[in-house]
Amino acid sequence: MITVAGPGDRRGILDALVAAFVKDPVLRHLFPDDDTYPRYAEAFFGVCFDKRVHRRTVWTVHSGAATAIWEPPDATHPDDGLDGELPPDVLRRVRAYDEAVHDALPREPFWYLGVLGTHPDHTGKRWAQAVMHAGLDSAAADGLPAVLETSNPANVGFYRRAGWRVTRELTDPLPTWIMQR
Repeated sequence: MITVAGPGDRRGILDALVAAFVKDPVLRHLFPDDDTYPRYAEAFFGVCFDKRVHRRTVWTVHSGAATAIWEPPDATHPDDGLDGELPPDVLRRVRAYDEAVHDALPREPFWYLGVLGTHPDHTGKRWAQAVMHAGLDSAAADGLPAVLETSNPANVGFYRRAGWRVTRELTDPLPTWIMQR
């Protein structure tokens, strides 16, 4: 049921993530306009996917019904790939948010859960838990912690039930919780 995503899964995963995050506080902070949200969110998730798919750290169920995009500890951070995809004002918001989160992350090596989403048609099936655990297993095999950030207060409880704990809270540019397991 859980598979490592390949390039052929890209379209299904992006469509599902755009739908899954339509009301997410961070995505709506970054892309507040209803008319441009689908296009900008797709570009954003496309960069996340493209940076990690060849590292085999994108796990999915049914080619996108639920997806976890993980970044291993040895990943480098080349240019984010969004230049030309987003207007300058939107790109500034994305970079400001990324910088605030990056500054709050641990300095020691860790696995980073960058995206965890379930298409709205498939919620309640525990598939997000399943794909999340694929990355947690990799972190455990490396003897490293896992880290994530969320700006959705409802997600804090979801992650706590899965064994995560809040290690830091940000207030700017919007309330965000850094969590570790």
